[in-house]
Amino acid sequence: MARYFLSVAYQGSAYAGFQVQQNAVTIQSELERAMAVYFREPVGLTGSSRTDKGVHAVENYFHFDFAYYDPSAWQHHIYHINAILPPDIVVLAVRLVRDGAHCRFDALSREYEYRIYQHKNPFLDQRAYFFPFKLDLDAMRSAAAMLMEYDDFSSFSKRNTQVKTFICNIMVSEWICKDDCLIFHVQADRFLRGMVRGLTGTMLRVGTGKVSVPNFAAIIDSKDCTQADFSVPAHGLYLMKVAYPDDIFIG
Repeated sequence: MARYFLSVAYQGSAYAGFQVQQNAVTIQSELERAMAVYFREPVGLTGSSRTDKGVHAVENYFHFDFAYYDPSAWQHHIYHINAILPPDIVVLAVRLVRDGAHCRFDALSREYEYRIYQHKNPFLDQRAYFFPFKLDLDAMRSAAAMLMEYDDFSSFSKRNTQVKTFICNIMVSEWICKDDCLIFHVQADRFLRGMVRGLTGTMLRVGTGKVSVPNFAAIIDSKDCTQADFSVPAHGLYLMKVAYPDDIFIG
């Protein structure tokens, strides 16, 4: 058996999330269905990063084991798998990896963007969050930069999260303007459940003056998720990249 990493992009509005669930259509269930149709046998996938209902991805990964060992033929297979998949999911690549490689546990970091637009734009509907209110961008940038000074993000993890630790190493945290959007760009070694949306929603409260920058620091220090704002919708959130060590890939 050879192990492969499969990279995928998707527009998540029509799906109940990334990971397979009973009685729900998900990104994983659609990919497993398409691969089973094409290869005429089940192919079990393991995902790298769970995304919630309605969240999009520019790049996400699965790994799978397969007896068919011919890396050069995968471009042909990808073409046919994509023809079976619905139009809002696309397989980008399939790459052979070293034995035992795990797309979740071997990831070095993940990058997300949360996209906001402030002037009515039909081309951004369901692709970004419409927030037509005046924002203090300098204050929001101060709050974002502050996050890199912390490592315990208990305040930005939704309740009943089954994790051993709330420690995360945030490497990049910034607000940028791009493509008619105001974007929160964040990179970390790991993220907690609801963390990016909680950070974004709370920083929007900083931007509207409802929370001061010192009070934002106090929310982090409190380690109390009831003080954060998780209310921003899923459709503004994008998983942009999952990074791996170079030596994980073969060829």
